[in-house]
Amino acid sequence: MKRSWNWPVWVGFLLVLAGLVSYPLFFARFPVTRDFPWANLAMMALGLVLLGVGIARAFRQPDAYRGKVFGSILGVAGIGVAAFACYGFLVLARQLPGSHGAPRVGEIAPDFTLPDSKNVPVNLSGLESSPFAPNGEISTAMSAPQTAGVLLIFYRGYW
Repeated sequence: MKRSWNWPVWVGFLLVLAGLVSYPLFFARFPVTRDFPWANLAMMALGLVLLGVGIARAFRQPDAYRGKVFGSILGVAGIGVAAFACYGFLVLARQLPGSHGAPRVGEIAPDFTLPDSKNVPVNLSGLESSPFAPNGEISTAMSAPQTAGVLLIFYRGYW
């Protein structure tokens, strides 16, 4: 009897590799998959299931399917790649260095200039001293204009 190709072993290993490689190349661009790599973990889990099916198939029917040796090697390599990827995604990526020079809550921020959405330079001191009109109303001469406050939000992350 001719032995046939054991495709779940090879496809499973390729899915595990694709789960590892596709995170930095594609899925890290989107916040829904960057913060928690659910798509990559699902891809690797499906690959490990296919590897298990292929290995079980090769050992249950060795005369019908190939893959006892390569299946075992790829199974161990697939588990190793998946473990490395999970450690990298879930442990190493969360260990960002501390930001020692960042302003703390309540601390006065240094003056800076950045471009706005129309590429016009805006500085912090100019925003703090600009008149403030609630709801976009023009202040009348009767009421004294209030000065605007500035809220700065700092996002730590990698993008």
